[in-house]
Amino acid sequence: MPALLRLLRPGDWTKGVFVLVPIVFWLAGEGRGVERAVVDAKLRLALMAFVAIGLVASGWYALNDAWDAAEDRLHPTKRRRPVASGAVSAVTATLVGVGCMLVGLSMGFAVGNGAGWLVAAYAVLQAGYNLTLKRRAYLDVATIALGFTLRAVVGAVAIDVRISVWLVLCVFFLTLFLGFVKRTCDLVAAQREGGGWRQRAGYGDEQELQFLLAISACMAVLMYLLYALSDHAKSLYGAGAAGLALLTPFVLLVVYRFYHRARRGLSDSPLEVLRTDRTALVGMACFVAGTWASLYWPQAKQWLERLFIA
Repeated sequence: MPALLRLLRPGDWTKGVFVLVPIVFWLAGEGRGVERAVVDAKLRLALMAFVAIGLVASGWYALNDAWDAAEDRLHPTKRRRPVASGAVSAVTATLVGVGCMLVGLSMGFAVGNGAGWLVAAYAVLQAGYNLTLKRRAYLDVATIALGFTLRAVVGAVAIDVRISVWLVLCVFFLTLFLGFVKRTCDLVAAQREGGGWRQRAGYGDEQELQFLLAISACMAVLMYLLYALSDHAKSLYGAGAAGLALLTPFVLLVVYRFYHRARRGLSDSPLEVLRTDRTALVGMACFVAGTWASLYWPQAKQWLERLFIA
């Protein structure tokens, strides 16, 4: 992959899937029976919001790599990043980063004023993270999780629908967990390889990170289950909400595999996990298939209605 493309971390655009969560659940609930033209318009707005957030995120990745190049050269895996390795100059990375953010902000306002201001808020949040919050334990990961939560809210505002508070909290705690997975991966990899790299936020105690991983994982699974069992989900999906609740074991399986990889200091990249971890891939595939069946397959809903008490 060309160095400039790696600078933008296109693989991490998969994290922008949270922008599309509202449209997926809207189509399964309030969007049923809506005119095709309305559906197409909302899909177009959701995809534009997805690209806008992705461009702003890529812009900050480029700026962050330019600013942290000296520190990254001390890390066993981060030293291969384009700026740290010398494949891209810091000046080029800065220009590319600023350009991506400007285009992303413009696209956000093209979706609508509400979405545009939320994309701008996301950019400001990332500025706070890169300038100071990434050096504060817990606040660094909480800021990342808040950024992902903003992505889901942007997706809802872009298509003009309300979003469940349980779903928002589920996104927050899930991404909080993934943030601590990344911190654990970095710490374990650095301890194994040696060298002079240290966590900038001061995470040096693996036991402390294990506690934070456990709490955030439990909260993520609990929020998912509360959403699936909520009156809001039942009103939208009927018996399909019970199907979502029954998929909780697959959620636990994928969460466990990320935890397992963190303990071994392996890559936390979602694409890398799905490419190399067959158990996680099967768990994710079962969850996606089960979600589709619960929300969009009439026969599955009929079966759930006959089997479970509403």
